[in-house]
Amino acid sequence: MKQQVIDLNQNAMEIISNNLKIYFDDLNMLTSSFYVDPQLMSYFRSKETSPLQKLYIYNKVNTMYISRSEFHGVQYISKTKNLTFTSSDVNNNDIKQMLGNYDEIKGEATVYSVKDLGGKKVLLIQKKLVDYPGSEVLGTINIYVGLSEIDKLIHTQLLQDSAYFLLINQQDQFLYSSLEQTSGVQHLQSKMMNGKGSFEGEMNGKKGVFIYSKNANDNLPFTLVKYVSDSVINESAYKTMSQSVVILLIAIVLVVVLAVILSYFIIFPIKRLLRSMVRVEQGYFDIKRKSQRTDELGILENRFYTMVQNLDEFMNREYRYRLELSTAQLKMLQAQINPHFLYNTMQYIGTVALKMKAYEVSDKIAELGSILRYSMDFRSDVVMLSMEIRHIEDYMSIQLGRFKNKLSFDMVCPPEAATIEVPKMLLQPLIENSIVHGIEQGRGYGSIRLEIELSPQGEAENKALLIRVIDNGKGIPTEKIAEIHSDYLENKLQYGQNGIGLINVLQRLRLRYGSDFSWEVTSVPYEATMIALNIGLDQGEERKDPK
Repeated sequence: MKQQVIDLNQNAMEIISNNLKIYFDDLNMLTSSFYVDPQLMSYFRSKETSPLQKLYIYNKVNTMYISRSEFHGVQYISKTKNLTFTSSDVNNNDIKQMLGNYDEIKGEATVYSVKDLGGKKVLLIQKKLVDYPGSEVLGTINIYVGLSEIDKLIHTQLLQDSAYFLLINQQDQFLYSSLEQTSGVQHLQSKMMNGKGSFEGEMNGKKGVFIYSKNANDNLPFTLVKYVSDSVINESAYKTMSQSVVILLIAIVLVVVLAVILSYFIIFPIKRLLRSMVRVEQGYFDIKRKSQRTDELGILENRFYTMVQNLDEFMNREYRYRLELSTAQLKMLQAQINPHFLYNTMQYIGTVALKMKAYEVSDKIAELGSILRYSMDFRSDVVMLSMEIRHIEDYMSIQLGRFKNKLSFDMVCPPEAATIEVPKMLLQPLIENSIVHGIEQGRGYGSIRLEIELSPQGEAENKALLIRVIDNGKGIPTEKIAEIHSDYLENKLQYGQNGIGLINVLQRLRLRYGSDFSWEVTSVPYEATMIALNIGLDQGEERKDPK
């Protein structure tokens, strides 16, 4: 226990020593602050004694004095002017009387000493002001530093009344002592070796241990000493032992409590999980998640509940799929009858129109019949681009008849693109969007242009099919374009009153071409709204025209 007290105090004393060393270094640097003022140095060199020079020098001395609260006085003794400039909180006569008893500073070293100034014990720092790079001495700077700051640095580690600190320089002078009387302890210096250590001794009739730590400060080498009585060491031992016993008892109680709590928190979730498993085995899937834990057992419970939920959703989805399949089969049977009746009826109407010499009506009925046959043919999902173009021509013929002179349409398509296979019903939704949302909801008139091209031209590999639908209608708001992008990224589909939406066409193309497909939508209202599709093709995507 004694060695622990020694080690603990030596560590604390090293911290104090370092703080004191930093403090003394700061004071030493402060005495050199005059060098950084060229105007002040020029006044120091001058032998004139003008009022301006005196005032300037005094202001600098006073500024240094008020820079630190522990300073009791700052004095500059000019050798060139034979004048003294003083700023202090004591009588100048006390300073003069004290300085009259000091020896002249030898060499260029800074001198530290402890003096009485106006009944106060102060640390006097004396330093010559040399006109570097020469060797002429311009004067002497004296700083009277109170010991309050040193007292604060030392007392941060003062543990009890029986522990004392002594600050001793190389001349065996006590710069600071927490004892009121320092007599009878001069013999300590002879027992202190280099570095740090300890030795047993007596103080005020009490046995104890002296712990010391030497600091080799360049400006003020000092030794820090602390006395710890045996009673304090024994008291620390008893206190440590009692604390250890209390901590041990508390630890035992905590271990027992933690063991009970741990067993409860482990066993209870396992029992709850087993009850949930039994319910699932019995066919009950409406199990609510009750665990909010984030440990391994909580993760296991959450995974189990997720599995049960997914299983329930899968079974419900499978049941719905079977219902939808049955409904689709019934509709397909109905669709096999309805188209034939519709086609025969339209053919009959067309024949009547010809007999009545209503040739335009007959042509439109023929185009409508072609559109219906193409749209209701579910045998193939992929067609040649030429069939899509023929379908668009029939569709636009009817739309142009509707709008008369309010709608114009033109189309550009290279012949070599006609044999490329594309998904069925690719172009009509794009054209229909331009008519319904752009022209009809806009001014009621406008133009639509369909541009189809192959890029790059002249190469047999890595071709791309470019499709652009451009209109000068109402346009698409920026928020709607952002919504289309969002739905596309989330794989959403849309079915509205107007049939298959744009997002559905984009999703079909992504499913078929993957990363080889890209698209873009730009819109300037009533100027140009463009939907551009870029479909990458390989050699297998192109079919040669059989001739």
